[in-house]
Amino acid sequence: MRFTVERTEWLRREPNMQLWKKLRIVTWILTGAVLILVGLMRRPDLRIPLPEGVDLTFLPAVYSAINGVVAVVLIAGLVAVFKGKIQLHKKLMLTAMGLSVLFLLGYVAYHFTNTEVIFGDLNKDGEISSLESAETGGSRIFYLILLITHIVAAGVSLPLILLAFSAAWSSRFSAHRAIARWVYPIWLYVAITGPICYLMLKPYY
Repeated sequence: MRFTVERTEWLRREPNMQLWKKLRIVTWILTGAVLILVGLMRRPDLRIPLPEGVDLTFLPAVYSAINGVVAVVLIAGLVAVFKGKIQLHKKLMLTAMGLSVLFLLGYVAYHFTNTEVIFGDLNKDGEISSLESAETGGSRIFYLILLITHIVAAGVSLPLILLAFSAAWSSRFSAHRAIARWVYPIWLYVAITGPICYLMLKPYY
């Protein structure tokens, strides 16, 4: 990592412990709220009927594309910090967080208003018959492994992303680096596997 003047001046900032404590509380509140929301949207009885003429089936393509952009921004953010371009790194990571919020809004809006699409469900009856299972073969197993790891990684990364952001915002840079080393590859994995899962599921929409 290059020790630029910009980076040196940034690291000289005094940690704001009061802000750090407040942001940690917000982190866990937001994490709990998001996880509850994601859990509730899986319940068919909570499906929200849309007005006639309103169709949100375009959303999976949109939020999956957003996930792909997040991956590119994350890589650019890593390059920026290694070059000592702290302000650029900050802007890129804030962009990645903003895009992730847009992704979440689209994801929740779609799943609260549409029936979940099942990989391998060729006749779209909501079930996988033995014939459909035979036709998908090992690709369904691969898809499920990818999906499960994607979902678990997303759940694990959420509070860590917010904590890394909170540490940086409150000038606790050693804590920020320690958290970021763990959460960055997880966040990047989520951003990359999201579009892959969508492309594999696309034939069944």
